[in-house]
Amino acid sequence: MAAFTTAAASPMPCRPVARSLAAGPSRCAPLRCTTPSAGLRRVAAPSRRGATLLVQAKKQSFSSFDELLTKSEKPLLVDFYATWCGPCQYMVPILQEVSEKLSDKIQVVKIDTEKYTRIANRYKIEALPTFIIFKNGKPCYRFEGALPANQLIQQVESALEVAK
Repeated sequence: MAAFTTAAASPMPCRPVARSLAAGPSRCAPLRCTTPSAGLRRVAAPSRRGATLLVQAKKQSFSSFDELLTKSEKPLLVDFYATWCGPCQYMVPILQEVSEKLSDKIQVVKIDTEKYTRIANRYKIEALPTFIIFKNGKPCYRFEGALPANQLIQQVESALEVAK
């Protein structure tokens, strides 16, 4: 189990700075996290808002994303996210709810675009969060930005109807 805290976030997608070498060097340096000083330990502080959510996730390992796509018995809703993206963090409890409500129709997968840049580049992820629905191993529907649970469920159900 992992503990996440929810935070108010903008419904607009994050747009990371383009990393193209052709565009020249970027003036913005990536944010860096520093480790705590020696002798200090980080302790999880209780949420000030009291909005702590426990999320249970089933972790599976695949040797490649293509293997995941081909071995999936159901269509996949893939959430391309980054840990620094506010709207992406806003979507954590919403995706949990969608996963529970549509468990018989779809499998939810999260892909960190910072760790898996090749996959993000392959599907031309330019805004976060980006959602792609894969059916039979191929992308069939794509949308961007944070949505409330009921709208996300509508998007998924309408995409699955069209894909039939």
